[in-house]
Amino acid sequence: MIVQLLKCFGAAPGGGNAALVVENEHGSATARQAFAHEHQVSACVFIDRQADGGIVLDYFYPHTRSPLCLHATLAAAHVLLTAPDAPAILTVTTAMRGQALQLVRRAAGLFIGLAPQPAPAVSVEKYIPSELMGQHMHLLSPAVIASVGSPKLLLEVADSTTLRALRPNLELIADWSALHQVNGCYAYCRMGEHAYEGRNFNHLDPALEDSATGVAAGALAAHLQQSLRLHQGHVTQQPCLIDVQYSAQAIWVGGMVQRST
Repeated sequence: MIVQLLKCFGAAPGGGNAALVVENEHGSATARQAFAHEHQVSACVFIDRQADGGIVLDYFYPHTRSPLCLHATLAAAHVLLTAPDAPAILTVTTAMRGQALQLVRRAAGLFIGLAPQPAPAVSVEKYIPSELMGQHMHLLSPAVIASVGSPKLLLEVADSTTLRALRPNLELIADWSALHQVNGCYAYCRMGEHAYEGRNFNHLDPALEDSATGVAAGALAAHLQQSLRLHQGHVTQQPCLIDVQYSAQAIWVGGMVQRST
């Protein structure tokens, strides 16, 4: 078994959201979940090489398996595309849903190409955001569920001060998400033209709050139908920056990746 620790989407060298990339491991989903729980890293991705040459990515958070995690995918892309004689473009699939992802090495860095996915048809009553966030919520736009493979409940708040002060009910979010097949809440605010700041809530432990959430950045770009730069990680003291390039044909999510020492 080969295990590598990388930091993804860092806004500066040395920063970013941590992910473990695991190769040459052939355990069950139960064993992989135990591994992720033991290591308590934001996300683990297991690279499975198939007999036909295909590559499948399997994602685990400390508390649950996930259909898709883009910061872990970016970490896997670094391992797969920076190896000697590696291709510049590689197609992989996800373990839970068989979703195709394009991994690309460009001059500007590594990017993941994917498409909007169907989101659960959930009617989000006006009181739901306030209950989940544990306080009265004044949203600037209606709550919406959007997805590029891992559905998020998107909540637009007024400004960074409001965003950073949020202390949500994480257990209630987990229960509500499981009931409606949604992968947590993503609160965000606008900072300027095509610039946003966000926070992701899908871990039960506040200490494991994501410093960068690529699936939320992709979902937000799909919802707004625009390219954007998404800042995250102020609260976790790991400033991150996610670059999302939007088109009608594909959404490309990219950012900095570094090996952690």
